[in-house]
Amino acid sequence: MSYLFTSESVSEGHPDKVADQISDILLDEFLARDPKSRVALETMCTTGQVVIAGEVTSDAYIDITGTVRNLINNIGYSRGAYRFDGDSCGILCTIHEQAEDISRGVTKEDPDQQGAGDQGMMFGYATAETENYMPLTLDLAHTIMRELADIRRNPKEDEMTYYRKGRMTSYLRPDAKCQVTVEYDDNHQPLRVHTIVISTQHDEFITPLADTPEAKAKADEKMLNQIREDVKRVLLPRIIEKLPEETARLFDNNLILHVNPTGKFVLGGPHADTGLTGRKIIVDTYGGRGAHGGGAFSGKDPSKVDRSAAYAARHIAKNMVAAGVASEMLVQLSYAIGVAEPVSVFVNTFGTAREGITDNMIAEKIGKLFDLRPAAIEKSLKLRNPIYTETAAYGHMGRQPETVTKSFVSRYDDKPIEKTVELFTWEKLDRVDDIRKEFGID
Repeated sequence: MSYLFTSESVSEGHPDKVADQISDILLDEFLARDPKSRVALETMCTTGQVVIAGEVTSDAYIDITGTVRNLINNIGYSRGAYRFDGDSCGILCTIHEQAEDISRGVTKEDPDQQGAGDQGMMFGYATAETENYMPLTLDLAHTIMRELADIRRNPKEDEMTYYRKGRMTSYLRPDAKCQVTVEYDDNHQPLRVHTIVISTQHDEFITPLADTPEAKAKADEKMLNQIREDVKRVLLPRIIEKLPEETARLFDNNLILHVNPTGKFVLGGPHADTGLTGRKIIVDTYGGRGAHGGGAFSGKDPSKVDRSAAYAARHIAKNMVAAGVASEMLVQLSYAIGVAEPVSVFVNTFGTAREGITDNMIAEKIGKLFDLRPAAIEKSLKLRNPIYTETAAYGHMGRQPETVTKSFVSRYDDKPIEKTVELFTWEKLDRVDDIRKEFGID
């Protein structure tokens, strides 16, 4: 029998993602000026207020308030009507140095023997069901959220004209969520996109004709009908147009579409729902497929294996699947705080491994092919660079590796700091040939 599976994504304006982005942009500001910075920052954002707490050991001095205000405005919270905006929100910062008892376990005389910044287990996952080796449900959900944000920021001229100029882009606000449910067959192959749920924050763009419950209900109904129509005629066609043909075929006339199921979504963002760093870890990773060790990423420098080892595990799983070792793979790495080598390496291919290859064999060869000490991970994936702001919305995995030049401007610096960095290095397929050679795959 067929079955259904669902994954969720959220927009950059979702309050938890606002918090993640604040934590990561501050991390980047420290790393841009001092690559050896030790950073663990947590952010809370609520009505008119941002609270930043955590531990930092660094030679850098950064403009925290200016950086945070610019980020919030760039996300789209730039109006007082949102009850949370970059120009007027309060910013409370309570940061202190990293605890000595932790630092002594990480800092070693031999830098290559740097200990893990914490204990724990981290997971990496890859599947051959999409071109970027991500679960289809999550890949579609991220695509929908990115496209909705693009409509809000960069409407196409033909859409603005045909659908009443400025209609959809004029009322969208930054907060949004999406769920995608896909129907799979017994062999775990996608059959069709079954259900999409989209909740998008919006202006109150239709005014009631009278101050009565009936008039308000009628105005709300008109707004909802307008948003539903725009999702059908603007958003979904843009999504389908960008998909590979075999994925686009999964959309049919039986698609169940829920748009703003509560009927109204004017109050949103940190005003309506307090945001916290690390509260969207499933959105950040694999959408409920595979597994998660529980550790969040944002705000943490790469000495924290919660982040760096999770990236390494994804890099391993993706390259293994791309090499043809299996069509689906979960890799678990576990560490003890202060110890360089991982405590264990575990692999599960869910019965999809190539004939003659066992999960235990793969786990053993991972130790031979990949240096999984924290310092080695930092070097091989180039993690001691300011590359993290881009990870903090729309997923850390499944992204496109690219080289960019970033500029860091502060009132405390004499001139802007320019850094050319590689983003999403853990998504590179740079070990496929090595893996094929090790496993004897032609």
